[in-house]
Amino acid sequence: PVQILTYLDGVVKVEETELKPRVGFLYPVVTHNISVFINATRERDSGQYICTVNVVDDATPMGRNVGVINLTVLVPPAVPACQLHGNPTVGANVTLSCSSKKGKPSPMYQWQRTDPTPQVFFPPAQDLARGTLRLTNLSLEMSGLYVCTAENRAGFEKCSIVLEV
Repeated sequence: PVQILTYLDGVVKVEETELKPRVGFLYPVVTHNISVFINATRERDSGQYICTVNVVDDATPMGRNVGVINLTVLVPPAVPACQLHGNPTVGANVTLSCSSKKGKPSPMYQWQRTDPTPQVFFPPAQDLARGTLRLTNLSLEMSGLYVCTAENRAGFEKCSIVLEV
């Protein structure tokens, strides 16, 4: 564990960590609870945080004045990359893929065709976790704009690809 914040004898001390410019006590320590804030959170701020309160002349056994919280910083998906795999000719099979390099938790992917006729896809043609859409026995009517949405609890991003059969 690395100590990041201390209140001792009326003095607040912020240790030299990457959190130093972004962390502090939410309220004046002597007047309120000991809530802490972290501004401009980053994925690497995720982890276990421990608050220890030591009061002079307190008869409480060691370890009783300890609070533990696990922090998970969510990360919205990065703009995904859309790709076409295969030769888009009449009667052929192709796979559209969609992949985002960032996202916590891992994004789920949803494909849909927007133009000329909106269409939504379901498994097994679409794999929501892998971001793939398999189109079989292509016809001219399957041409159009296909949009992939990468989404998790923190947000979403989209990419698109034009399929010309």
